[in-house]
Amino acid sequence: MTSETPGWDAIDAALEQIYPGVEPRHLGTIIKWALGGPDPLDGISFYPRLDPVPHWHAVTYGMSELYGKQSDNPDESGWGFEFTFRVRRDPAETEPPIWAANFLQNLARYVFQTGNWFEPNHHMDLNGPIALDRETLIRAVVFTEDPELGAIDSPNGAVQFLQVVGITADEYAATQAWSVHAFLDLLAGRIPLLVTDLDRASLTDDPAVAETVDGGRRLDGSSTATLALAEFGWRPDGDLVRLVIGAHVAPRVAETLVGRLPFGRTLRLDGPESSVEFASDSFYIATEEGFENHLQIGLTGEALDGLLQVLVPTAGVRVAAGAGPIVVEIVRSEIRDPEGNVVRTIG
Repeated sequence: MTSETPGWDAIDAALEQIYPGVEPRHLGTIIKWALGGPDPLDGISFYPRLDPVPHWHAVTYGMSELYGKQSDNPDESGWGFEFTFRVRRDPAETEPPIWAANFLQNLARYVFQTGNWFEPNHHMDLNGPIALDRETLIRAVVFTEDPELGAIDSPNGAVQFLQVVGITADEYAATQAWSVHAFLDLLAGRIPLLVTDLDRASLTDDPAVAETVDGGRRLDGSSTATLALAEFGWRPDGDLVRLVIGAHVAPRVAETLVGRLPFGRTLRLDGPESSVEFASDSFYIATEEGFENHLQIGLTGEALDGLLQVLVPTAGVRVAAGAGPIVVEIVRSEIRDPEGNVVRTIG
C-alpha cells in the first residue's frame, strides 16, 4: 500500500538509524499552514541526548514535502531541507524547550513569507537574544549540515538536514570579517556536535581563538560577498550620493569592507529597495542601465579609509573624506522583540 506521508516517513527512517527504538517528544501543529494556520512546520521532534554532552536534538517536519509531491522540482523536496537544532539540556530535564520550538517556527515563517531559503554557511543576525526569557549572549545563528543526519533521498526528492547553530555577537562579527565555514571549524573543535548552549561565553574571549580569527582575517580576508540589510539604502542628494545605514549594522559593514576590498573582492549591500556594490578601484560612482536602484562605487585606498571612519554606530550625517561626493547618514536602530516592541535603541 502506498504511504500517504512518504516525506514524513523518510525523515522518521533517517532518525531511526540514530535513535533506534527511541520515542521523541513531538510537538505538533494544531492548524496547519496550508489550512490558514500561523505555523509552517507540521511538527518538531525533540530527542533527549546525554552524549557527547546532554542536549535536545530537535528535527522539523514541514520545510520539505511530507505528503504528496507538489513542487515542480523533481530533484528536491519542498525547500530542500529540514531544520535541526541541538540545545544544551539539564540531564534531568524531561520537557523540551518551548522557546526552541517557537524559534524554529519563526525561521520557517521567514522562509515561507520571504522566499529566502537557507544553505550551509548562511547566517542571520537575530538583533537580540535567541531566547527572550533567558539571559544569554547567543544573538545570531549560522547554518551547517547536521553532522549525524547529513542528507537523504526521499520519494519527493532530496532533503538536507540543516543544523541551526547559535553564536554570540562577537562570534558573528568574526564570521563576517573572516569566514563562516572556517569559524564553524573552530567552533566544532571546542563544542561537540555544535550544541547551542545559552549559558556559554563567547569563544572569542579565548586569546587563542581571537588570534586565530585575526590571523585568518589578515591572511584570507572575508568570504562574505553580500550583506542583506533591513536598514540600508541610498538616494541622490543634489550633486551628492547619500548612503543611509542603521547604527546597528554600520560596524559590520565596515568590518566586512576591510575583509573584501583590500583583497580585490567586491562587497554588495542589499537593502529593501536599493543596493550598492563596492569595489577596490579608481574612484567612481555609476548606476547600471536598467537597474537604477543599483549603485556601483569604486573606492581607492584613501576613499575606503574615509568611508570606514564614518561607519560608526552613532546617528548623524558625515562626509567620507577622500570619497568625493559620498555622504553617510547613520540612523538610529530600533531593536524589536517578536511582538514588535522596541527593546533597545542603538545610535
